[in-house]
Amino acid sequence: MESSSYPPPYQPPPRRPSMWQRVPLIPLALLVLALALLSRSWFGWSSSLHDPEAQPRPVMARGDLAEDEKSTIELFEAASKSVVYISTSAVQGGFRSFNVTEIPVGTGSGFIWDDQGHIVTNFHVLEGASRAQVILPDQDQSIFPADLVGAAPDKDLAVLRINAPASKLRPIPLGESANLQVGQKAFAIGSPFGLDQTLTTGVISGLGREIQARSGRTIDNVIQTDAAVNPGNSGGPLLDSAGRLIGVNTAIYSPSGASAGIGFAIPVDTVNRIVPQLLRDGKITRVGFGVAIAPDPILERLGIEGVLVWQVPEGSAAEQAGFQSTEVTEDRVRLGDIIVAVEGKKVADLEELLSVLDNHKVGDQVEVTVLRNARTNGEQTVTLQATLQALN
Repeated sequence: MESSSYPPPYQPPPRRPSMWQRVPLIPLALLVLALALLSRSWFGWSSSLHDPEAQPRPVMARGDLAEDEKSTIELFEAASKSVVYISTSAVQGGFRSFNVTEIPVGTGSGFIWDDQGHIVTNFHVLEGASRAQVILPDQDQSIFPADLVGAAPDKDLAVLRINAPASKLRPIPLGESANLQVGQKAFAIGSPFGLDQTLTTGVISGLGREIQARSGRTIDNVIQTDAAVNPGNSGGPLLDSAGRLIGVNTAIYSPSGASAGIGFAIPVDTVNRIVPQLLRDGKITRVGFGVAIAPDPILERLGIEGVLVWQVPEGSAAEQAGFQSTEVTEDRVRLGDIIVAVEGKKVADLEELLSVLDNHKVGDQVEVTVLRNARTNGEQTVTLQATLQALN
């Protein structure tokens, strides 16, 4: 049987005497004194240069602020009372584990929609979280747990509700986005990198942009601004020079992840259409013609742009409007109507059709341009009037 042994205790190597231990003390003290005298000479540390009566310099009067500065300050003081800080967390653990922990997920911004405690923010601010709390911009920095009222992932919008007294709630004034112009001033308020109540300024740099929501759907008519938007600004308001909401700061274009002067905001006209639906139903109601649509690749293989109507259900809005479905027999396929435009807006594929219809509501009557009898001698363009219906 072999005997076991343990390694010996760790022994540090013997220390060599330091340089200071090898230098005699008296010469060392003389050397330090000489260096001190030289340093006073080199750096001008001489008592003859001191002024015992030195005082702070007089301050020059600032004078009145410029008018544009005053207006920006007034805008911030008014609008910031409507902007909130949102923090989210997720609970880990579960039924089989007693080690239930709550971990932070992220932070973002939002704004007060009404005096009933509804808070509007981005869907992606809340994505992946199981809890959220809202910090109000009041003097006490009041914190309230928030409940999710509804979300529209395709538009990257969500509504929370907090049980706060109306006296603490300052709803944000609403503007409009349909008449915005490139070059007009824009102001963003939010919590970039957790720094709440941060104001950045700039201009509207572009209109009619498109960005992609987390769901993969396209958000159109997006506002581009060079007002600095950083992580944490998401869900906060973009304002015009009157302090009115014109957009919800949502995304940035940046190779580094920080602001590169290209920020994007969901237009307020879209927000003002989506939020009431979320308050009523917790989700948005999609509208359409009630038809079954053929996959895009079918028309792509034929080299035709548009959306192919595959089937027209009985009693649908499409049947009432006169849409024709695709007919398939043993020896041939007759293409149904191909939707190529709605309200004069070109439709090249299903995504474009959905984007156009997103700007309408149930009951709206729209003009639909279709290509009928495509790839036959009877090919023609037909205009139909359709009343939009709710889709499941």
